[in-house]
Amino acid sequence: MTTPAVEVIGVSKGFRLPHQQITTFKEHFLHPFTRTTYETQRALDNVSFSVERGEFFGIIGPNGSGKSTLLKILAGIYRADSGGVRIDGLLSPFIELGVGFNMELSARDNVRVNGTLLGLSRRQLEERFDEIIGFAELERFVDQRLKNYSSGMLLRLAYSIAIQVEFDILLLDEVLAVGDQAFQEKCFATFARFRDEGKTIVFVSHDLHAVSSHCDRALLLRAGEPLALGPAADVIECYHDQSQLAVVR
Repeated sequence: MTTPAVEVIGVSKGFRLPHQQITTFKEHFLHPFTRTTYETQRALDNVSFSVERGEFFGIIGPNGSGKSTLLKILAGIYRADSGGVRIDGLLSPFIELGVGFNMELSARDNVRVNGTLLGLSRRQLEERFDEIIGFAELERFVDQRLKNYSSGMLLRLAYSIAIQVEFDILLLDEVLAVGDQAFQEKCFATFARFRDEGKTIVFVSHDLHAVSSHCDRALLLRAGEPLALGPAADVIECYHDQSQLAVVR
């Protein structure tokens, strides 16, 4: 029996939310002994699942259900309050748009800096540079500073760099929704190559059609709790049923 690429066991995560916040020096001076009280917002509650090697795995649910928090825990950005995560393979997280970019530098310089940080050698960067810029369709803007880029241009550049890095497991968050339809389809076309190469993809999305088309299995989260886990089509049907129940209530 092969070891799963991703294993999540009983993961829970909460965030402390302040009830009162002193934001100015004047408020602090007038009320020096005011104490801020907190409540804990539960983002994830005892979530468990595994992702097999070479599997395309979707995570779906309404806004605030804990999808992005879960992906950040998988990426090591957040630490779980309880439970554990095991990653078996080289991980490439594509989670937050523009993270790691220097907005004062050009696309050319950002490709070199980010590619180096992600493990590409100088020779690999030289060999792949034209492909990265070409896939992103940014040839005309390669020497323009990123602060002048649109969100769609940033997305194209970030994804183009991410897929050039060696990885076994790719984490994809909702950021693909920023791109236009043509580029989304271009990204989805790379999934066929990833599948042929035996890559593992964990894909968070509100696009249920994309999840249905590309994912083998899926997990449905609601208010941080796992509601369904199984074949993507079955989990999507459960999501529709839950949404109808919420409307009726």
